[in-house]
Amino acid sequence: MRNNKNLLKIFELLGIIVFSLLFVVSCNKDETRLSGINSFAINLDGSELPYIKITTSNFITNEPKVSAHMDIYQNSEKVFSNPIGIEYRGVTSFRMSDKKSYGIETWDESGNDVDVEIFGFPKEEDWILMGHVFRSPEIIFDASLMNHYIGYELYRQMGNYASRSKFVELEIDYIHNGESDYKGIYVFMEKLKRDSKRINISKLIPSDEGPDDITGGYILKIDKTGGSDVAPDNQPLEYYETNWSDDASYNEGISFRSNYDINGNSLASLPPFGPPYHEYQKLETYFLYEYPKAEEITSPQKNYIQSFINDFETALLYDDFTSQTRSYLDYIDLDSFIDYFIINELTGNIDAYRLSTYMHKDKGGKLKMGPIWDLNIGYNRQDRGPFDDWIANYNSYVPNDPWLVPFWWKRLLEDPIFKNSLKTRWELLRANTLSNNSVLSFVDETSQYLISNGAIERNYNKWSGINVDYPSVIADLKSYLNNRLNWMDNEINEL
Repeated sequence: MRNNKNLLKIFELLGIIVFSLLFVVSCNKDETRLSGINSFAINLDGSELPYIKITTSNFITNEPKVSAHMDIYQNSEKVFSNPIGIEYRGVTSFRMSDKKSYGIETWDESGNDVDVEIFGFPKEEDWILMGHVFRSPEIIFDASLMNHYIGYELYRQMGNYASRSKFVELEIDYIHNGESDYKGIYVFMEKLKRDSKRINISKLIPSDEGPDDITGGYILKIDKTGGSDVAPDNQPLEYYETNWSDDASYNEGISFRSNYDINGNSLASLPPFGPPYHEYQKLETYFLYEYPKAEEITSPQKNYIQSFINDFETALLYDDFTSQTRSYLDYIDLDSFIDYFIINELTGNIDAYRLSTYMHKDKGGKLKMGPIWDLNIGYNRQDRGPFDDWIANYNSYVPNDPWLVPFWWKRLLEDPIFKNSLKTRWELLRANTLSNNSVLSFVDETSQYLISNGAIERNYNKWSGINVDYPSVIADLKSYLNNRLNWMDNEINEL
């Protein structure tokens, strides 16, 4: 009888445990507990890649972020656990890819933003899980999965800031339906923003309107519009999948237009902010307010940075390059322009100069180019121009693209001072950081890390339907970089 009572107590205890587990799973506010269970949607087989598991009881949307919990595992051991907000991110890439990218904020238990250190990166709250554009049976932008990572790392080795990045594998667990969805290889990276450890410029607040204070800092970008800048609130995902008009919906609240067209001619006779894809949009260059945000920057601050850009452009257009003086150099940091040119030309980034193009200005300082961003269609150019020409000459090959390269780069390549400085910098970089051996060895090391840990196989088991011969992809990437380095040697030497 005693044995029967003991068995009964055991079964009662087991029942309590099972009920407790079910209760945890069912409660949204306790979804963080579920993430403590050390189980994965796939067999990691000893992989050294960090594994990120995101657990949520919400449907992920484009905006706003929804609550979730993020756990990070290294060698199957949990090394990080924190509440987050998560949303889809991207404009064109969101529409064209089934392997979506995500924007993340680290939160406290009350849903407030909180700065944290992840992977040894400096503390911050804003992060990105960058996917790779893939849609079977025909859309794949970066079969190597390394375009961003390689470009950013090389740019950092050149002495510049680029988003710190880490390869990870991603799983998203949905409490509402019990689904565990392995997402493949992602790049966990910093979001570009003003920060002493990211884009290191002075803070600019609305009251900073005095002669000195108003001079910075600013972050601008040349890019498409999209997201909360122009979209109505609370739109379903289908809206973002199909609404191409939002890409070109510039307005004076979020942007300003250059006074010059892409050829350096005045736009005074053509009013700005036309409807999306209007007949002369391809002639225009718009600058989006990235920092301060459009809703925070004041009218005097807008006027200041607009005038600064206009003064630079006017000086660049009208300087006499046969003389020894350059008034345009009063406005820009030449070294940053040269490094920005080198990295985008080396990586064959066909979006360079005209999209995802960041620039920043510190208080009392000159305009600097960078950081680089978004290299997913670099390295092979997607057949939008010949191998043996500068990406800066994109306009000659795709003249009807709605977003073309501003006149800056063609004009700079006409200036002996820019060309001589470019030659000097290139020779220095080629002796070490950008030597063929250094660059190609880095590609080998990175690809072998992904292959040897089984991540490439797992990723393409998940994202199938397009034949990817990964060793051939890496061989082609190395061939491109080797040939591009050699071509740039000859081309820069002949400038």
